[in-house]
Amino acid sequence: MEAHFWKQGIRGPPYRFFIGNVRELASMMLRASSQPMPFLSHNILPRVLSFYHHWNKIYGTSSFFFFFFFLLSVHFYESHIGQVNLEIPGFCVVVFKPFGGTFLVWFGPTVRVTVSDPELIREIFSSKSESYEKNEAPPIVKQLEGDGLLSLKGQKWAYHRKIISPAFHMENLKVCIYIYKSNLTNHSLLIPVMERSVVEMLEKWKLKEGEVEIEVVEWFQNLTEDVITRAAFGSSYEDGKAIFKLQAQQMLLAADAFHKAFIPGYRRNINCWKLDKEIKKSVGKVIEKRRKLSSENNNYCSSELELGGKDLVGLMMKASKSKSWDDDDGMMMMSVDEMVEECKSFFFAGKHTTSNLLTWTTILLAMHPHWQVRARDELFSLCPSRDLPPSKDDLPNLKTLSMIVNESLRLYPPTIATIRRAKTDVELGNYQIPRGTELLIPILAVHHDQSLWGTDANEFNPGRFSEGVARAAKHPVAFIPFGLSVRTCIGQNLAVLQTKLALAIILQRFSFRLSPSYKHAPTVLMLLYPQYGAPIIFRRLSSTTDDDDDDDDNQRS
Repeated sequence: MEAHFWKQGIRGPPYRFFIGNVRELASMMLRASSQPMPFLSHNILPRVLSFYHHWNKIYGTSSFFFFFFFLLSVHFYESHIGQVNLEIPGFCVVVFKPFGGTFLVWFGPTVRVTVSDPELIREIFSSKSESYEKNEAPPIVKQLEGDGLLSLKGQKWAYHRKIISPAFHMENLKVCIYIYKSNLTNHSLLIPVMERSVVEMLEKWKLKEGEVEIEVVEWFQNLTEDVITRAAFGSSYEDGKAIFKLQAQQMLLAADAFHKAFIPGYRRNINCWKLDKEIKKSVGKVIEKRRKLSSENNNYCSSELELGGKDLVGLMMKASKSKSWDDDDGMMMMSVDEMVEECKSFFFAGKHTTSNLLTWTTILLAMHPHWQVRARDELFSLCPSRDLPPSKDDLPNLKTLSMIVNESLRLYPPTIATIRRAKTDVELGNYQIPRGTELLIPILAVHHDQSLWGTDANEFNPGRFSEGVARAAKHPVAFIPFGLSVRTCIGQNLAVLQTKLALAIILQRFSFRLSPSYKHAPTVLMLLYPQYGAPIIFRRLSSTTDDDDDDDDNQRS
């Protein structure tokens, strides 16, 4: 395998029997995570993807070497033989690529080709996507994620996505997060479920005046848990509380599984199986509760949410009662077990993707208060009252906040890398990729590539998105926080909408800065987390305009 890729100019660290490059990988990871980063640095690639940062400098830039080797070889053969024979053994040709690096890494006995050229990434996910598939996650990780859209393949994946997609359409999400209620002046208005959850969270902080330090990671996780259970089931946080608690335990075990072999009967794995059984039982109870309510009233709608059956469980329940024909698999319908697996996926991905995005964006705004001020000024120009959150029509007009969220997704994407496997022998650019080869796409590296984003690629600059995502970088596939093409994360609209709404409500009421105890140390626990938490100091904004201006001046200074 090494010889096959060497002839194409793709090199990498040497393979060691059975363990591959695992020893070097572990050593680099431990060394990189041993110390926090400089306070305001966003150059997180050397810390989070240390192996890529290190080996890309050695092997990923080999295009230059092979390009010049190619020119010298052509000159030699033309001078001495009169022609160029590209099939001569050892003659290596690589077409020079302006972006990214391509090299080999051995994860144990499995070789992975690291691909960070956006043009090649587009081939993998779009133009030749039928030639690639998601690789199998370790059994324990698959238990945690659920055997749903995150891991399904082929026609079954397409069938499930077709059923579930409407729950995440933007218009349905706007319905899901808003409820009808009357305010104290008896005027009817839409008050978001998210707004109520955020206000309840802020009230628990008991900040009437002065300042308070809050560790936001756990608070934001609880917040997103509440919204997810309400949006998915029309029920309170208590109905999903047991599920999230069990998943949190399972996630710690799954993260450990990334670094250790799966051994049937090993205590860690036995515990995971037990937790998985309890999670399935808990999710099944929630679905059964919803079934009973639905059977009592065919036009069932939550007392809180006017969903009309377009929430996640409602759509799956409808699909479980109808059949769909597939040319390959015959009649298809969604079983109760499949509903449970999809709910597990939604609970896990929905919670962690949204809470992480909210956490990192809050950290970034605390680090860069002038952007906090700009976002608040724009917010107050659209929503002058502090007591009324932005409406569903206001949210798309919060351009500055959208730019900030996009920049947060660029610098600190929830998923730092993804893997695809070649289903057949396939040509990728000018490379010949054998069937079964795994391709590692380092999303974080693409997002921090100076050849794509400019010399300020490692700086927080939301202004780069002022003309939209498509024009923010030198290549349209340089920004892929939620994946690309047909397998784009189905919940991205929900994650971004929740984040923007929560931040808008917080900005209406508070200014905030990092606590002196904050240590900047992004780390990977399946997703990207602040290793030592995120302590933030919040200060309630004054209700007078003059005091607001003083607060803004303090933020700018």
